[in-house]
Amino acid sequence: MLSRLPDDFTALVTGASGGIGSAVLDALLDSERPGRVIAVSRQNMNRQDARLETLKLDLTQSQDLQRLTEHLNGEPVHLIFNAIGILHADADNLAPEKRLEDLDPDALARVFHINAATAALLLKALLPALKGDHPTIFASLSARIGSIEDNRLGGWYAYRASKAAHNMLLRTAAIELRRLNNQATVLCLHPGTTDTALSAPFQGRVPEGKLFTPAFVAERLLDVMEQRTPQDTGSFWDWEGKSIPW
Repeated sequence: MLSRLPDDFTALVTGASGGIGSAVLDALLDSERPGRVIAVSRQNMNRQDARLETLKLDLTQSQDLQRLTEHLNGEPVHLIFNAIGILHADADNLAPEKRLEDLDPDALARVFHINAATAALLLKALLPALKGDHPTIFASLSARIGSIEDNRLGGWYAYRASKAAHNMLLRTAAIELRRLNNQATVLCLHPGTTDTALSAPFQGRVPEGKLFTPAFVAERLLDVMEQRTPQDTGSFWDWEGKSIPW
C-alpha cells in the first residue's frame, strides 16, 4: 500500500464516517503500513485500533479547522484523504437542480462552501504538516460531473460547478505546494457511482454493474494513488486510473 510513503506513515481521513471515507479508513487499518491514522468526522466513531485517533470536528467551520491544525502541531502528515462533500439534504430541501428556475442562491453558496472551499481551506489548515521534504499525498473526492469538457447533459448546476471549482482550487494549490515540498502530490479523484447515502436517491438510473461498493472504491482509489508521483500533482483521475479532462 502506497509504497512511496515511509514505513509507519501518518494518514488523515476526513469525512471518515461516510461511505467512502469509512471504507478508506478500514483499508488503512487493515494494512500494517500506517503507524498513525487520524479519522475526522462530525459523528462519534467507535473503532478499536491502537494506531487510531478519532476527532469529532466539522471541518466546514473555521474554528474546527483551527483545532485540527493545533492537534497536528506541525508534525508531518503523509496521506490525506478528503471525503467531505454534499449533493442533497432532505432536511433542508436541497436537491440537484434540473433547470435554471430551480437555482437558489443560499443552496448554491452552501454546496460551493462544502464541496469546494472546504477542500482548499483544509489544505490551508494542513500546510504546516505538508511543508518540508517528506512524501505526501493529498487526495480529495471530486466527480466526473465536474468536468467542463465532459458536460453534455446539463442540469445539477451547483454540484457540477462546485466540483469544477474544487478542481481549480486544488490544481492552483498544487502549484504552490510544489514550491514548499517537491515530494507533494495533490490529486482530484472520481470514485464512480458508489452505494452510499449520497447516491442513494439516484441509483435507479445507474447501469447494471456500475454501482460500486465502498470497499471496492477504496481499494481502487488507493491503487490510483499508488500509481501517481509528484509529477502528477494537480491532476484529475477516475477510479480506473484514467485521466479526466478538466
